[in-house]
Amino acid sequence: MTKQEEIEQLKKERDAVILAHYYTRPEVQAIADYIGDSYYLSEKASSLTAKTIVFCGVSFMGESAKLLNPDRTVLMPDESADCPMAHMVTRETVEAARKKYPGLVVVCYINSTAEIKSWSDVCVTSANAVRIVKKLPGRHVLFIPDRNLARHVASEVPDKIFHYNDGYCPGSRRAVRGGDTKAEGGAQRREGARASGVW
Repeated sequence: MTKQEEIEQLKKERDAVILAHYYTRPEVQAIADYIGDSYYLSEKASSLTAKTIVFCGVSFMGESAKLLNPDRTVLMPDESADCPMAHMVTRETVEAARKKYPGLVVVCYINSTAEIKSWSDVCVTSANAVRIVKKLPGRHVLFIPDRNLARHVASEVPDKIFHYNDGYCPGSRRAVRGGDTKAEGGAQRREGARASGVW
């Protein structure tokens, strides 16, 4: 029996579905049931009936899938795969901005941890950020954690006053600077992280 056949058998036995991000290796995508970006895969997970979701991606993607599917088991084959930008804001930064600018709205990019999402007022994707921010009450907006997406949204919504966090995607930054872009889509490994994750 080949490795792929073993995996197919396990999927049937465990009532599992495999979701793989575009950034995963070809051999991972070859065994996946669905391939896409983080938003598509989280949305897809909610529409499936499988009891177990195997999410091949970075940690915040598995968290999002679990938030949307609290009664299912979500497995991360490599929990050490992580997105540094997903952590690039502190609670102190958010609280200080709220205190300084009464009526401030905190907008969080979906590519962030569940904890960081909990500090915000609304969560957006790169596709819907402009449309949602245009409809927000008040003028002051703190966009976390990605400063580059924040600047794009600010250019499209000039009537809002934007306050920028200093988060960024290291993979994109290397690409802009002409450095090594083989960092598997910017995914990094955390020191001391476990080999797999279960929620």
